[in-house]
Formats: sequence, structure tokens, C-alpha cells
Amino acid sequence: MTNLFTRIKNTITADLHEALDQKERQNPIALLNQYLRQCEQETEKVRKLLERQYTLKDEFTREHHHAVELANKRKRQAEIASEAGEIELYQFASTEHQQYAERAERISGSREQIKGQLEELERKYAEMKHKLKDMHIRRMELMGRENVTRANHRMNQVLDSNHFSDKAFSRFKEIENYLDRLEQQVNSSFYRSTIDARIAQLEKSANFSESKSIS
Repeated sequence: MTNLFTRIKNTITADLHEALDQKERQNPIALLNQYLRQCEQETEKVRKLLERQYTLKDEFTREHHHAVELANKRKRQAEIASEAGEIELYQFASTEHQQYAERAERISGSREQIKGQLEELERKYAEMKHKLKDMHIRRMELMGRENVTRANHRMNQVLDSNHFSDKAFSRFKEIENYLDRLEQQVNSSFYRSTIDARIAQLEKSANFSESKSIS
């Protein structure tokens, strides 16, 4: 049964990789956009972790200051109780001072560890942002080359009659025929609008010639 599940899993994984490879071949820009979205999501996760780490460091700082203040306070109180001969009060204050001092030391170590982790996260976050920006620039470069390739392909289709597609040819032929018809209509309208005036002018010229020859 385990072997069967393993074979099914491997088959599904292989089919998925094949589908991704086919998608990359068909539309590399779309696949790059998908990768970019995933990288942006991971970068956003790291940014949120950084915010939490900053908050944690601030909390450790506050707790450290508080523990140091209480340790110093109990130390003074222990000295006062010792000078006054209050043994029980002195012992209580001394014990409290020791506890707060140990707590402050432990918190200080944790805070230093948090600061080191924070510096590492900041370095990785900056590196991720740079890589993400580089990927955006790479996408723009690929889109530019893709646009030029498509434009050259379309222009070659138009300019190279041997590879002129029937659809493109029929479209251009349709436009040429339309322009021819439009020119004929304009010329016809022009002749119709001026024929009366031109005929009248011809008749006037003919009558003038006849009267001149009679005289």
C-alpha cells in the first residue's frame, strides 16, 4: 500500500512538473509573474517577523530596565535593614535583590541574543528586497525583448509577402478597396455638383462662337 501511494505521489509530482514546464515554454512572462508573487509573499512574511522581533526586543529592554531598578532598590533596602539590625528584613531584601539581579542578567543575555537574530533577519530581509527588485527589473527586460520580438514578427508578416498571412492580406485588401470606393464616391459627388455649371459654361461658349461667326 505504501509503495502504491508513493507511485501515485511521484506520478502526480511528475505531471505537475511537466505542466509547469509546458506553461513556462508557452508563456514565460506569466510564470515569472507567478514566481514574483510568491517571492513578494515570502518577503512580506519576513517583514512581519522583523516587526515582531523589534517588538520583542523592546519588551526585553523594558523588562531588563525594570529588573535592574528592582534589584538596585532591594540592594539599598538590604543595606538599610542591615544597618538597622533588621535581620529578617535584610534577608528578605537580599534574597529579592539576588533574584532580580539574576533575572536582569538572564534578560540581558536573551536581549543580546534577540539583537543578534534581529541583525541576521535585517540582513536577509535586505537581501530578499534586492533580489526581488532585480527580478522585477529582469521581468521588465524580458517583457521589452518579448515586445520587440512580437513587433518584429508582425512587421515581417506585413512586409514579407511570402509570409503574409491570409487574414492580414484580406484585411489590408479590404481597406484598399474601401479607399478606392470612397475616392470614387467623392469624385462622383464632385462631378454631379459641378456638371450643370460646366455644361452651362460650354453652352455659353458655343453660343458666343456662333454669334461671332455670323457677324
